[in-house]
Amino acid sequence: MPGPSELDPAPPGPGNDAALAESGRRDSRPTGRAAQLSSSQLRPGWTTGACAAAGAKAAWVALHSGDFPDPVEVTLPQGRQPAFALTTETLGDDSASAAVTKDAGDDPDVTHGAVIRATVRAGAPGSGVRFVAGPGVGTITRPGLPLPVGEPAINPMPRRYITENLVAASRELGLVGPDATEVDAVVEVSVDGGEQLAGRTWNPRIGIVGGISILGTTGVVVPYSCSAWIASIHEGIDVARASGAGHAAACTGSTSEATVTALYPGVEVLDMGDFAGAVLKYLRSHPLPRLTICGGIAKLSKLANGYLDLHSHRTQVDTGQLAELAAAAGAQPDLADQVRQATTVAQAVTQCADAGVDLAGAIVTAARQQALEVLRGAPVEVEVIGTDRRGTVLARAGW
Repeated sequence: MPGPSELDPAPPGPGNDAALAESGRRDSRPTGRAAQLSSSQLRPGWTTGACAAAGAKAAWVALHSGDFPDPVEVTLPQGRQPAFALTTETLGDDSASAAVTKDAGDDPDVTHGAVIRATVRAGAPGSGVRFVAGPGVGTITRPGLPLPVGEPAINPMPRRYITENLVAASRELGLVGPDATEVDAVVEVSVDGGEQLAGRTWNPRIGIVGGISILGTTGVVVPYSCSAWIASIHEGIDVARASGAGHAAACTGSTSEATVTALYPGVEVLDMGDFAGAVLKYLRSHPLPRLTICGGIAKLSKLANGYLDLHSHRTQVDTGQLAELAAAAGAQPDLADQVRQATTVAQAVTQCADAGVDLAGAIVTAARQQALEVLRGAPVEVEVIGTDRRGTVLARAGW
């Protein structure tokens, strides 16, 4: 399995700190997730989505060639190309199955060591790739999640890169032309013991029944080293100040980073992750003229509630507080009750928007107020931008 070096950016060039400050860029130093790996030397792992992609590609190749590639190389978002050893392989008359054992690296999660299986068969002409929940993979039973009720809990981004890897394999096998973007396939993903594992996750509470979810925006599990990440945030602020930058953007992840850099080309980006407190507390004594905080609306709802650590396992969304914000924004009592019972923040925001109530705006406004309170009067103008899962701006507050 690839080591941390394959995830790190290129090593620093011949420049020094002075040159770095003069350029006002941190391209020659790892930041955020990469800083964790380089500073802590923790070993990264792979998501259930990456494992499913590997199994699906290996099975698809075997279905059409008779041979399983082992190890099988897949392409993940951001261009990573890890290779996975197969745990099991089965070739039938009209289907093939391959499994990968999930390795979460040096920060093992609930699914570390789980066997992720993918079974593939040809789909009906023109059907594209259809996903099926096998044993141990959950099914969505409540609205408000990124996929409709009744769909297997295989998230949109893993579906995307599973499909892309099947298309790439089909091109290599000569099954489709070089410009093809779709293949017709049925992909069933299953997880050994997944229903039992799901009891240790949030799935039962949010209406995903029968197993775990297949997740992974980037395909990589980055082990948590809080000190390394926070140090990289502080360094980024120091570099921005030394270069005379007037504006920095603190982002919760790659989606929000893409959003904010499209809005403000050339802005100094701080890979904040879940550490809103680390950004704000450091800026309190090391101010920059302007700060944009950009993130998913669910994470920002935590900041709006006064949480400075936005991680999903350490702080939870408070739907009661969301209901209070909705009521203050004009929601009638029955709508506020719906918000209180919502499965996700996205569902609550949509319910309110349908009723003409700007809950997203109330969230970012409250989040901005919390940020200003942490800054304690430091000369920093603050803007907060909330996005949906695709990076579409839902609301802005400030400036």
